[in-house]
Amino acid sequence: MRAIHITTLRKMLKAGDPIDIKLWTKSGEIQEWNNCVPLRYDFYKGTQRFKFLDSGQIRLTRIVCIFKINGLEVYL
Repeated sequence: MRAIHITTLRKMLKAGDPIDIKLWTKSGEIQEWNNCVPLRYDFYKGTQRFKFLDSGQIRLTRIVCIFKINGLEVYL
């Protein structure tokens, strides 16, 4: 299994385990977030908060911008 559907991604995020993700930013840059934990999901905005375990920093991204999680590609 090399690819997962976005609904499976949401289930993986809901579990709350540390993950590694790759995503597109608003400016089109590709970022890799390693060892982060999903915190709060906003259904109406489609956004998810993540906390980096190494630095304690909290960031926000849209779910549809995530294209890879733990080495698995995400498709819509």
